[in-house]
Amino acid sequence: MGLRVTFELSDDDLKHFRLIMREARNSAARIAPEDIVAASEDLLANIGDAGAPAFILERLENLRLMIDMLSDLEWRLPHQEANRVLNALAYFAEPEDLIPDSIPGLGFLDDAIMIELVVRELKHEIEAYQDFCNYRSRMGIERGQAAGVNRKQWLDNRRKELQSRMRRRRSRGEQSVGSGPHLLLFK
Repeated sequence: MGLRVTFELSDDDLKHFRLIMREARNSAARIAPEDIVAASEDLLANIGDAGAPAFILERLENLRLMIDMLSDLEWRLPHQEANRVLNALAYFAEPEDLIPDSIPGLGFLDDAIMIELVVRELKHEIEAYQDFCNYRSRMGIERGQAAGVNRKQWLDNRRKELQSRMRRRRSRGEQSVGSGPHLLLFK
């Protein structure tokens, strides 16, 4: 029988995580983007090897999604949004964690919390990318075979539409993080 544990982060807790993210972002400014992505990939591999609990593994799917957003050549995330994702991944490039990864069952808890917070901050980017991937998968066969329409054209059109929607939603402030003020981990 499983045990469900929930907790709420106070405004002070969120300030603490913002500070940690800001410090990670500042440190990551000296790190090449590909090294930030590689560090995130390493975290995924290490957690998989460590046999992390299911609640950690569930959040890792979002970390994989953020990495994929950056490396997907057909998505071609614009520079400003790519920097937002890289800033989000900066925490995972830091060798020191709040909770040492070697502690069984809890070692990756800080990583899971940070992923959860970052996913909320990148909500519109993630939704747009997921929509793009679903569209690409669904329409690949149907539209790709249609006369006069090539894959590049229909993917370009859909990508532009979704990235425009993403920026509109973000600019309108449609981000919901907790009940208090927005949690702005990075810009």
